[in-house]
Amino acid sequence: MIDEGYIKYQCYWTRQASVSSREIVELNLWREQLYKLGLIGMYPNGIGFGNLSIRDNKTIIISGTQTGGLSNLTAQHYTKVTDFDWQKNTVTCIGEIKASSETLTHGAVYTANPEIRAVIHVHHLQLWQKLLNQVATTNKNCAYGTPEMAKEIIRLCQQETTKAQKIIIMSGHEEGIITFGQDLTEAGNILLTFYQDL
Repeated sequence: MIDEGYIKYQCYWTRQASVSSREIVELNLWREQLYKLGLIGMYPNGIGFGNLSIRDNKTIIISGTQTGGLSNLTAQHYTKVTDFDWQKNTVTCIGEIKASSETLTHGAVYTANPEIRAVIHVHHLQLWQKLLNQVATTNKNCAYGTPEMAKEIIRLCQQETTKAQKIIIMSGHEEGIITFGQDLTEAGNILLTFYQDL
């Protein structure tokens, strides 16, 4: 069963424009490529999947909730996360759309390693099945978008193997795969390397 598509955290959302077109150029370049590969998209039941984020010192820019099915995103489809608390399951964001349901998972990666500046979350059943328990894999009892998942992501990100490979399989979130890096190019290339080896 795909456990996906709705926000589980407490969202403190200010609805106003916050992201410029300039800030999302690289995000969209990578997102469009991943969308064409089917790594970001929408299931037949209308639930979208896949999201990207980048971080500067104070904020995270992340694609908005339920944007997976859109082929092209504009600034209105991204939001700025100004604060989050994975233990309290809260996210504070400013934008024309609420932050992705996976925001706390992205936040957990950033919390675990200050050097990480980009996170990509995609879905691909065949790649997920191939890498399950072969690379860093979350506990199957951890559902996406929960404090338990965030805690598990932080734990895995602190392991030397995960620091080197920069990929995590979400065992309890079928098809869910996360890659990360010092920028989107690193995170994206890691994902594409594994994908091309299928």
